[in-house]
Amino acid sequence: MKKEKAGLYIHIPFCQSKCAYCNFYSITSVNLIPKFVAALVKEIKLSKGTFDSFDTIYIGGGTPSVLTCEQIAEIIAAINKFFKIDSKAEITLEVNPGDLSLGYLTSLRSLGINRLNIGVQSFDDKILRFLGRRHNANEARQSIRDARTAGFKNLGIDLIYSIHGQSINIWKKTLAKAISFKPEHLSCYQLTLETDTLLYKKYREEKIKEPSENLQRKFFYTTAEELEKAGYIHYEVSNFTRKNNFKSRHNIKYWRHSPYLGLGPAAHSFLDNRRWWNYASVKNYLEILAQGKMPVESEEFLTPDQLKLETLFLGLRTSEGIDLILYKKRFNVDLLIDKKNIIESLVNNQFVEVKNGHLRTTLAGMAVADSLALI
Repeated sequence: MKKEKAGLYIHIPFCQSKCAYCNFYSITSVNLIPKFVAALVKEIKLSKGTFDSFDTIYIGGGTPSVLTCEQIAEIIAAINKFFKIDSKAEITLEVNPGDLSLGYLTSLRSLGINRLNIGVQSFDDKILRFLGRRHNANEARQSIRDARTAGFKNLGIDLIYSIHGQSINIWKKTLAKAISFKPEHLSCYQLTLETDTLLYKKYREEKIKEPSENLQRKFFYTTAEELEKAGYIHYEVSNFTRKNNFKSRHNIKYWRHSPYLGLGPAAHSFLDNRRWWNYASVKNYLEILAQGKMPVESEEFLTPDQLKLETLFLGLRTSEGIDLILYKKRFNVDLLIDKKNIIESLVNNQFVEVKNGHLRTTLAGMAVADSLALI
């Protein structure tokens, strides 16, 4: 049996400023970037042989675009030196519109980066300020135009909805503006208030009310309807693509429980039933790699029951759903028999359907996908 190729994730833990809603690990002191790049190259070297080969690379953060093109080139050179990378690999870089120029984007393209994910979040300046973004709407629009001029033919745009002060009509205008650029991929996320963020504190201190469940649902349905009307395929709860070949191949690995290696502070890795993760600290990361050791903080081995639950949770977030034959082969369980009563109830209530050997969610099911995994 042919061995599955892994995904490679590189976490760049630096931001010029912290967005009010973000709880991903990053620091705003950028003076450690040169030391970090040197340490990352060392971690790449130490990780040689962990996986046979990779066919996706995703450089995320943080804000990878705070690095110079020379620093990104150094990272990519190390990846190619110590890892076996498929010649048709999907290579994604996350960027902030406030960092971009045509020259920078052209240089990124020349390094072999073939997929760009632009953190636009909104085309409305008032909402961008509320979210604590450091770019404005004009910079967002210009960054997309420049990315096209630089030669990027696989472009993703990230947007956020269900924000205080954002009506359904404002959101429709945002979607319309995004659609006008014809990006190959759109990720539309509902704002989640994480307890350790500035926005969570602001909502509590200023007694700002979150949108009602009905309004949140309306945002979700509006997103699906507007994008599908524009020809986009809704292939995961928050993700849409113009064509199937523009789906995020890297993210699909997470949803399918495929193997992946995560490098950089706070990055997670997964292989078979083992998951491990690095220290969420640039300081610890640098110190441990200086000693020639791997910066792994801890690991866990998932039980068959945990793997089954994660397979349901991840699979039911996608339009593809769960392949019932593969599920039975992997866990020696017929899901339709094992969960017969509850699946029949969900089918009757039009949350899921069984079609072409797959158990998958309807649009109504996608709206409550996180709770469906509890079946």
